[in-house]
This record gives sequence, C-alpha cells and structure tokens, in this order.
Amino acid sequence: MSQPRPPPTSSGNPSAPPQKEPSSSHATGLRYPSNGKTIYHRHLSRSRTAELSQASFAYLFSEMVTYAQRRVTGIQDLEKRLNTQGHPLGLKLLDLLLIREPPRSQSRPLNIITLLHFIKINLWQHLFGRQADRLEKSSDPDAPDEYMIIDNEPLVNAYVSVPKEMSQLNCAAFVAGIIEGVCDGAVFPARVTAHSVGSKDEGEMWPGKTVFLVKFQPEVLEREALIGGKG
Repeated sequence: MSQPRPPPTSSGNPSAPPQKEPSSSHATGLRYPSNGKTIYHRHLSRSRTAELSQASFAYLFSEMVTYAQRRVTGIQDLEKRLNTQGHPLGLKLLDLLLIREPPRSQSRPLNIITLLHFIKINLWQHLFGRQADRLEKSSDPDAPDEYMIIDNEPLVNAYVSVPKEMSQLNCAAFVAGIIEGVCDGAVFPARVTAHSVGSKDEGEMWPGKTVFLVKFQPEVLEREALIGGKG
C-alpha cells in the first residue's frame, strides 16, 4: 500500500524550505528603524524647541507652490489650493499646541479674542519663532465679524519670486489656511484670506507686509453674544 505524499511546496520541490512572507516594510517600500520606533513614538513635548533650517523650509515650500500651480486657472485658484494645503495642518497644530501647554491652561479658547491671541502668540511662535506683529478688529461698523492678523514680513514669502504677471499672488495663503484650520478645529468657523498691503516703492520699510483677514461665520457672533464674550 503506497504512503500518502506530502503536498508540494510553492517551489515544486518537496525538500525545499517554505518561503518567507515579505515583510510589510518591503511590501510598502517604507523603511523602519531597527528598534521599531518611528516619529509617532516620540513624546509630544520633547521636540517643542526643535527648529528647521530656513534652507530646508524654502526648498520644501517652493515645491509645494510648484505642485499647487499645476493646472490652475488663475491666481485665485492657486491661492485656494495653497489654503487647502494649510488647512489640515492647522487642525493638527491646535491639538498639539494645547497639549504642550501647562496643565492649568490646557483649555480650548472659548471666545474670539482668546482664540485670536492664541493664534497671534502661540501659533506664530511655534511656526516662525516670533509673535505676529499686530492684531486688529475691523473699524467698519458693517463688518463686526472681521479681524486682522498682521505680519510685516511673512517667512513664507521671503524666498518666493513672483513674476510680474502674477504680482497679485500672495503665497501666504498657505498660512491663511493654517489659521482657518485652527479656527475650524476650535469650533469658530471662519474664512481666512491673505492680502498684500506693503508697497514696492523705494524706502518702504515693510514691502512684504501681509494682512490675514479673518471673517467669522454668523453663528460664531451669535454664540459670542449669548455668552457675553466671557470665557
């Protein structure tokens, strides 16, 4: 009586050892450290003082602008794409910056002024190593929902050369998207746009001066009126 034969292996040779499954790192093309720890294992407060070289930032941001510039219909479309790129970053930065605050101050902003001061001080300090230059409320009585964050020299525009036919372009729309993401994450929905107000005339102190116009949704003002601006 014949003995049952073992099932053949994938190589067709019964004596060949079974082949190993490819690791996930080879399957995805990603490389992991030998200790198995990635950036997601780092403590959130350990790298709070880490800085990125301006050369690296300038190269990365120029590539982002080039990517956003593909198949755009005009300057407004390009600025909208830059805004869209910055929005998810603002959503994440809100949680990160609040976690890094001392335990007694780890509360989300409860009114417009507190939120805008958080953006002017904490967000700007984290992104650019300094505070924004000014925070103002619109003097137009018909626009009580508009506030302005002013940066005399935005870092994102320092290494961007804008051609004459696109002189109205302001790449700080990316930062406007970050601000908008922070507002939306804090449940203060707003529309944020970047506007160049500096003059290119000789002798102008701040030729790249930019105003970030923050226009809150009507429901934000209604809630502000209900709580009386307290919080």
